[in-house]
Amino acid sequence: MSDALQFNRPLVEKYDRPGPRYTSYPTAPQFHSAFAEDDYRAAAERSNRVATPKPLSAYVHIPFCKSLCYYCACNKIITHNTDRAAEYLDWLKHEIAVQGALFDNSRRMTQLHLGGGTPTYLTNAQLGELMAALDEAFHFAPPEAREFSLEVDPRTVSPIQIHELRALGFNRLSFGVQDFDPDVQKAVNRVQSEQQVVELVAAAREAGFQSVSVDLIYGLPLQTVASFDTTLDKIIALRPDRIAAYSYAHLPELFKSQRLIRPEDMPPPERKLELLELTIQRLSEAGYVYIGMDHFALPDDELTLARENGTLQRNFQGYSTHADCDLIGLGITAIGKVGDSYSQNVKETAQYQARLESGRLPVMRGYRLSDDDRLRRDVINELMCHGRIDFAAIERAYGIDFPDYFAEALAELREPEADGLIELDDTSLTVLPAGRLMMRNLAMAFDAYLNPAQQRFSRTV
Repeated sequence: MSDALQFNRPLVEKYDRPGPRYTSYPTAPQFHSAFAEDDYRAAAERSNRVATPKPLSAYVHIPFCKSLCYYCACNKIITHNTDRAAEYLDWLKHEIAVQGALFDNSRRMTQLHLGGGTPTYLTNAQLGELMAALDEAFHFAPPEAREFSLEVDPRTVSPIQIHELRALGFNRLSFGVQDFDPDVQKAVNRVQSEQQVVELVAAAREAGFQSVSVDLIYGLPLQTVASFDTTLDKIIALRPDRIAAYSYAHLPELFKSQRLIRPEDMPPPERKLELLELTIQRLSEAGYVYIGMDHFALPDDELTLARENGTLQRNFQGYSTHADCDLIGLGITAIGKVGDSYSQNVKETAQYQARLESGRLPVMRGYRLSDDDRLRRDVINELMCHGRIDFAAIERAYGIDFPDYFAEALAELREPEADGLIELDDTSLTVLPAGRLMMRNLAMAFDAYLNPAQQRFSRTV
């Protein structure tokens, strides 16, 4: 896939419509409560019995925050009562032990991500307890084979704590910046100084973190092209290895916290496209490579290298450099992907505790993939990660005739082909520079379950 990326305003406006992000296929709306604990245990057992069991990955959800960011649509608990976090950690360690017993001791955990909420709501001592429990249950791979990351709210840590996080075994950090503009920060109730972030990024470099990432959001209240350009200036000067620039989805009817944003402060729809165009231009000029789906990385970053050598993967945490792993979801709302199944934990801490207290896993719902699901998942993954689908490779893997099996999808893609988004011939589908921003739209053609009228999705661009 070419590094080139074209921002064509008329095409972006044409294809900017609601659609899934395809961190999984089938997507989360297909998960159902008929998939229960027994199904999850069976999936784990099947994953142990394959000829070459996959390495393990884990996502751990820490839901606690000390203050409310008005834009946030994540599952979180706003509290200053740290005893709640200590109690949650005890139950989390219990789930880790129960989950660990399901997987063979010979399998190693190569990937770990702590998300939230605010993972650094936990003290470093508590994070140390968590890491020890994970290592005992899942057997960490050697340090050189690990990708252990966590999300950091710059308001919750000091430079000294950054060094302590590295000593705990984390080798990747993601700092939530969103925007440096003081007025925007006040409008979303997330005030943090530029100096805080500068000092923490410097500390992460000194501590030897292999990758430092920064999250930005465009489309927030009071943002202007000029103000966000200033934020981009400051981010580029920091030179993080990776930058994630997310489009803000304002859905106050779904998320209570967003109702605290004043409607008159929201930028007009056309400004979001101006901000996206600005971001692409500035980051490209600064030498960042567009990986896809909001993500940029430096040319020598592992994400960029994985994209070039064909090993890039996509899962519930976004793009990944490791080969496909069995992903174990831990904590409330956490989603996992084990063998041929997806699963999600219960959403409330009371339910979580009750399930574990009764000796059960906290699985709330899930999905077991069919043969057709696995085929379509691979096709969508090839498209989203590599920008090309080799028909013959899919035919060999699944024993199908690609043009016949996907005749309806290929017919649907004739319009994007005519618009110059893709090149389509008898042997392959290749995404062109003008189509790279519309990956989600292209993937939608291969989705057998898609029904936008019944499901709520963010916009694709």
